[in-house]
Amino acid sequence: MRPRPAPAPDAHTSATLDKARTENFPVAPAFLPRAWRDGLTAVYGYARLVDDIGDGDLAPGGRDAVLLGLDAAAADDRPAMLDALEADLGRVFAAGPPPRHPLLAALRPVVRDHGLTPEPFRALIEANRQDQHTTRYATYGDLLAYCELSANPVGRLVLGLTGTATPERIRRSDAICTALQIVEHLQDVSEDLRRDRIYLPAEDMRRFRVGEADLAAPTAGASVRSLIAHEAARARDLLDEGTPLVGSVRGRLRLLLAGFTGGGRAALRAIADAGFDVLPGPPKPTGSGLLREVAAVLRTAPRKG
Repeated sequence: MRPRPAPAPDAHTSATLDKARTENFPVAPAFLPRAWRDGLTAVYGYARLVDDIGDGDLAPGGRDAVLLGLDAAAADDRPAMLDALEADLGRVFAAGPPPRHPLLAALRPVVRDHGLTPEPFRALIEANRQDQHTTRYATYGDLLAYCELSANPVGRLVLGLTGTATPERIRRSDAICTALQIVEHLQDVSEDLRRDRIYLPAEDMRRFRVGEADLAAPTAGASVRSLIAHEAARARDLLDEGTPLVGSVRGRLRLLLAGFTGGGRAALRAIADAGFDVLPGPPKPTGSGLLREVAAVLRTAPRKG
């Protein structure tokens, strides 16, 4: 039997991949080599699909469920969708028929060309499984363990795609990715609460005398602002820990990693400029602010080799 052809991308899939090309700095900027851009775009498409399934933000009509071999009605069953996605991920790494979903079909040649392993991809699915039953985090350590699944695999995939992974670089990358995840949580406190999720450690909320009702207010009071400032300082420390990664590589990869790190610093600056009041909506950095932070990272990241 001849293997069935990979499914052609539909409009929603194409829009997801297009978004990777147009988002702010971090995804697949045009200055990168074509092979890296294609790889980063495919990884982004996969990660976006995993998150959309976990958050229930899929295209209407159950198209993704059908592509994964399920009934359209299964699109509302997030655990079943994640199980089907993991099964399709297995096809990415196995010989035989191609994956069912176009975003995973696009991932298959990238995985083979760069020798990527399934573990980072599976970790992203596991993070979204965790989101289905864990909506609060008791300690900062618990949150870091979640970031190990939800954020750090992305940085490891970037290093794998560019052939630059070493134990030290992975350690620095993990610090940057965890910081970026924490920053995103700080920006999205209100949106996450609407999903009945809180990514602020409960032990810190008690320390700063913040209750869940305080997070539902239209603007932040002094206690919430102090809590957000505390978590922002932690994120900045992690970015500082990870910044030597930028100096450990050269050329266009150095600029890409400076974009990641500078983007996190610019977001933290925007949060601080908002007086740490993130409740009205996510504070976003300006384009000029982002460029300043990227330039600062490039100036200060210690070069090695």
